[in-house]
Amino acid sequence: MAEVNGGDASGPWLVVGLGNPGAEYAGNRHNVGFMVTDLLASRMGGKFKTHKARARVLEGRVGAPGVSSTRVVLAEPMSFMNLSGGPVTALRDFYKVPLERIVVVHDELDIDYGVLRLKRGGGDNGHNGLRSLSKSLGREYFRVRFGVGRPPGRMPVADYVLKDFSSAERKELDYFVDRAADAVESLIVDGLERAQSTYNS
Repeated sequence: MAEVNGGDASGPWLVVGLGNPGAEYAGNRHNVGFMVTDLLASRMGGKFKTHKARARVLEGRVGAPGVSSTRVVLAEPMSFMNLSGGPVTALRDFYKVPLERIVVVHDELDIDYGVLRLKRGGGDNGHNGLRSLSKSLGREYFRVRFGVGRPPGRMPVADYVLKDFSSAERKELDYFVDRAADAVESLIVDGLERAQSTYNS
């Protein structure tokens, strides 16, 4: 794919944070996608609004003000994680977003805590949100993978991702979420290769 830098010639980008709706899930490892899109919304100076596609959305811009800034739609599906594909597909159709302009931010078990990996395409690695998205969209969307590490001992994966970050993890969580938000912006403004060289630690 050609690198896409700035401008809106092909329409907006759609940045999807994955998580589960509801206050009881807000601090879970599985909700780190929401944490990143919440921070991006704060940077844009806007507030999410309810969309008919069963999602919360915010339209804004990233990049330098003016001609070089790029239109972005932030989205948080309000279905549960394993049903994310429906709302995201509806938003894609509503905003007429091509697949090569969709970015999904999600937790990743096979990466150490706080480590980021950016890529395009791939499997779902057992992630229910990605499985639902890939079934609805195809696989060739961008992913910003936020490492949460593997569960300790014999703890089931489902229990682990639906627990809040530990007190030790929370000491660095704001920094890692901030870095992930930077990575999303870099991916959109600078293209995948440059963003990977900076953030694929």
